[in-house]
Amino acid sequence: MYRVKEAFYTLQGEGAQAGRAAVFCRFSKCNLWTGREKDRVSAVCDFCDTDFVGTDGQNGGRFETADELARHIRSLWPEAPGRPYVVCTGGEPLLQLDEALIDAFHRAGFEVGVETNGTLPAPAGIDWLCVSPKADAPVVIEACDELKLVYPQPLAMPERFEHIRARHYFLSPMASPSLPATGDDPVKQSNTRKATDYCLAHPRWRLTLQMHKIIGID
Repeated sequence: MYRVKEAFYTLQGEGAQAGRAAVFCRFSKCNLWTGREKDRVSAVCDFCDTDFVGTDGQNGGRFETADELARHIRSLWPEAPGRPYVVCTGGEPLLQLDEALIDAFHRAGFEVGVETNGTLPAPAGIDWLCVSPKADAPVVIEACDELKLVYPQPLAMPERFEHIRARHYFLSPMASPSLPATGDDPVKQSNTRKATDYCLAHPRWRLTLQMHKIIGID
């Protein structure tokens, strides 16, 4: 069974695929935080601003088989030219995403992207792998398409991940999890400046901003 918090059609908002149409499939659960505020202070990842608890979100639910979930995701893609693209995210998608589901997505015509914290091995067949390490959690994935690091994290600074082979290296300024996605966020403004300065001093890294929040889409 696959448990999905929500699924929706939108534009990818950050990283190398920014601006690309995609169906986001947000799986429930994470191995670095329960998703409940009472547990945030003791979580490995204590800055997450995403709701991934349960299956009650938009187009969410429980799906008995890989083909059932793939059909559900395919129903959210428009009948228009363009290669269908699904982004498996969370929570932590690799707690549930397996080769059977990847194969089902491929049969449905999708290119499969994944956004993971990198603490679990990735199954075969993923077309675009984005690793986003968190705090001092051990990263077991050593090669990916995109390394996207929320910045700054005292226990997860860019130098720690220089050994990971990636096609793209991005810094994403950390926002305050206590503030809404829109509006003034002095913490994010300060961190954007810090990330900018780091990228200028270390040009291997590129700055990525959350375009979807800037323009006000999901």
